[in-house]
Amino acid sequence: MARAGISDVEITMTGGHLTDHYDPLSKRLVLSEENYRGTSLAALGVAAHEAGHAIQHKVGYSMLHLRMALVPATNIVTRAIPIVMLASFFLATRLSGMLLDVAILCYAVLAFFQLVTLPVEFDASRRAKVQLVELGILDRDEMPGVNQTLNAAALTYLAAFISSCFISST
Repeated sequence: MARAGISDVEITMTGGHLTDHYDPLSKRLVLSEENYRGTSLAALGVAAHEAGHAIQHKVGYSMLHLRMALVPATNIVTRAIPIVMLASFFLATRLSGMLLDVAILCYAVLAFFQLVTLPVEFDASRRAKVQLVELGILDRDEMPGVNQTLNAAALTYLAAFISSCFISST
C-alpha cells in the first residue's frame, strides 16, 4: 500500500476465520489473526488481496464504488426477505401479488450485488498477484500457492453469484 501512496489506511487484527476484509468507509484493512501474524503463502495472498481493495479505493475503481453504493440496499433486502417469506407463509399458501413482486425485487438486488462483486474481487486478486512479485515479496516460483488460494477465494464469489441467480429464478 505504501508503494501505491496509501498511508491513511489502518491495518488491524480480528478474531475468527475468514474475517479478512477492507472497509472503505473507515479506511481499515482487517485481517484475521492467522493472516495478520501468518507467513504462509496463503496468509500473504489474503493480505495482499485486501490491500488490493485499498488500492482500488485509492485509484477510484468504479466497480468498487458501485458495490459500496449497493451495500445499503443489499442490507435492507437481506432483512426484508425473511419477513416476506414469513408473511407469505401466514398470509397466503404461496407467494402472489405484491409479496411476489417484493420477493423478486429482493432477490434481484442480491443477484446484482453478487454480479458487481465479481469484478471487484477478481481485480483485487489480480492486483495482489502483481504487487507480490513486483515488490519482491515472493518469487514467481512461489506464486502457484498464492494463485491457488486467491483462485479458490474467487470461486466462492462466483458460487455466491450463481446461487443468487438460481434462487432468484426459482
